[in-house]
Amino acid sequence: MNHYLTPDLCDTYPELVQVLEPMFSNFGGRDSFGGEIVTIKCFEDNSRVKEHAELPGNGKVLVVDGGGSLRCALLGDMIAEKAAKNGWEGLVIYGCIRDVDVIAQTDLGVQALASHPKKSDRRGLGEINVPVTFAGVTFRPGEFIYADNNGVIISPTALKMPE
Repeated sequence: MNHYLTPDLCDTYPELVQVLEPMFSNFGGRDSFGGEIVTIKCFEDNSRVKEHAELPGNGKVLVVDGGGSLRCALLGDMIAEKAAKNGWEGLVIYGCIRDVDVIAQTDLGVQALASHPKKSDRRGLGEINVPVTFAGVTFRPGEFIYADNNGVIISPTALKMPE
């Protein structure tokens, strides 16, 4: 597992990085994570999140545009555990999660807006690998994201921590 420091990445690659507006909290068992972006656009329906957590993650990060909804959770402990087991580095969720105490013990990076105890509906809705925009930036599949307790940044190319 790589350890990322977003301030150092911002200082080293100022022409490449974009910084998300500060609205996310770190809920996962990893205090930093990063990798290639895979996007999911869904609203109050975590069907696609569950489906992707069951696929091999290969060190990638799921970026979930939940429309900023604060009315239900798009990630819970079972999906988080499945994502960690299948090699996902983490998830950045523009929405809520639940089961925060278990997720905090899971070997997975998770950044989200808040926690909410109600699960989402599963209606099989949502789009995969489409550009999504929130927090002042546009996320494109195949670009890269890095997150730690300082914030979340994106880059069109992979970044290496400075020596």
